[in-house]
Amino acid sequence: MKETYTSVINIRRRVFAEVAKLAYEGGDYSRIEFLPYKILPGELATYRESIFLERAIIGERLRLAIGLPLRPISEHAPISDGIVESAIAQKYYDEPLVNIIKFACHSCPSNSYFVTSACETCLAHPCINVCPKNAISIVNGKSFIDQEKCIKCGKCKEACPYGAIIKRERPCEKACGMDAIKSDEAGRAMIDYDKCVSCGMCIVNCPFGAIADKSQIFQLIHSIKQGDRVIAIMAPAYVGQFGPNVTPDKIQSAMKQLGFDSVVEVAIGADLCTIEEAHDFLKNVPENLKFMATSCCPSWSVMAKKLYPEFKQNISMALTPMVLTARLQKKEHKNCKIVFVGPCSAKKLEASRKSIRSDVDFVLTFEELMGMFEAKNIDLNNLEVDRLEDNTTAAGRGFAVGGGVAKAVVDAVKRIAPDREVKVACAMGLHECRKMLQLAKAGKYDGYLLEGMACPNGCVSGAGTLEQPKKSANNVNKYMQKADKSNALDSEYSITLNLLD
Repeated sequence: MKETYTSVINIRRRVFAEVAKLAYEGGDYSRIEFLPYKILPGELATYRESIFLERAIIGERLRLAIGLPLRPISEHAPISDGIVESAIAQKYYDEPLVNIIKFACHSCPSNSYFVTSACETCLAHPCINVCPKNAISIVNGKSFIDQEKCIKCGKCKEACPYGAIIKRERPCEKACGMDAIKSDEAGRAMIDYDKCVSCGMCIVNCPFGAIADKSQIFQLIHSIKQGDRVIAIMAPAYVGQFGPNVTPDKIQSAMKQLGFDSVVEVAIGADLCTIEEAHDFLKNVPENLKFMATSCCPSWSVMAKKLYPEFKQNISMALTPMVLTARLQKKEHKNCKIVFVGPCSAKKLEASRKSIRSDVDFVLTFEELMGMFEAKNIDLNNLEVDRLEDNTTAAGRGFAVGGGVAKAVVDAVKRIAPDREVKVACAMGLHECRKMLQLAKAGKYDGYLLEGMACPNGCVSGAGTLEQPKKSANNVNKYMQKADKSNALDSEYSITLNLLD
């Protein structure tokens, strides 16, 4: 879904812009009641059967963007209910982070096989012959599958010479690598939060826009407005996210127009994370651990610990690049506030942990930040150059793309111990990550360094990105090539690593 700009994405971004504008303007926040009419004007529905339904869904999206919970469907409550209490300069997410707007859900079929009009009623009827449960018969001249008898084995689909049988899957459920999405009694999607790791893949893969996560954009703007010194730390995937004219030497100019004090690249923390993981690997594999896995992707890390608790010690204990960068800034700049800006919903979950709250005050996605740019009418095509300090390496910048973390660690290991061979296995997407861990459990990856990323292609495919993943990956690779230093061990901050624990 990230490859195509859709009406769902358009609405989501308009909601962020309106919430940001609401926060910047201040005043009587009850005017939020009018925003669904501003976002979707007129009398006729554009996307659904009713303009009233469309606006009701917009109302729930506005609440989530402010960090408010969904309203009960069975009770009346204004959109603004609770907004005054949320108009503060600091607030962490009230669970759950990822939410399903029930009346926006299409109740899509879940894992069923269906005969399409492409059926030619052939004489061979291989679909009938291979069905182990006699679930297929001829009805009105076409093959028909009895869903009560069907066991979803897929043999009929494989056997049909015309490709007339399709497998219908709920898109959000298919995208979930944790099997956390099921159906409620009305057939609508529901999330098992004991399984959910907040990767956000369900958000971007729901074609009805029924799933959304909460935001801190409202509270962040209040923090800026009250005069807090807010430093933005930008995830490595930021390069090119805001258009070709918002280059790394101009991003700080754009951010200062929003009220941020300064901008720092999280690639600094990625370098420090690399160094720590390289030393941990050399120290522990294979003497203490059969293999070691990277830790920078929170969804991957939480998934591994949930599904394979026996591997808890195998996940690197290194602090993530976000936390390392935040700690470094708070050490250098007392009383500042830190906002991590990145591609990821799961970083919101990570930052809400009590052990990290003192390091990271806010988390925004690239989409949410773009909402702030639009709210303030920032001209992104005409920005002054305000160069960031060139203190990152190609290794740290490469954390944004699949395989980049492992490569950075391997290169550091080779510098420290030139004769040491490091075998690597990488998995992108939680489905593939689970397969990789299953093989590790079977002993296939003894002595390996494992890199897991919840999103396909790595962070450049995150739920909160703006740019198409392939183009974003190209932008990151070009930025890596411009780095003066290639190895994380060349980072000027490496000597401060022990001071950040």
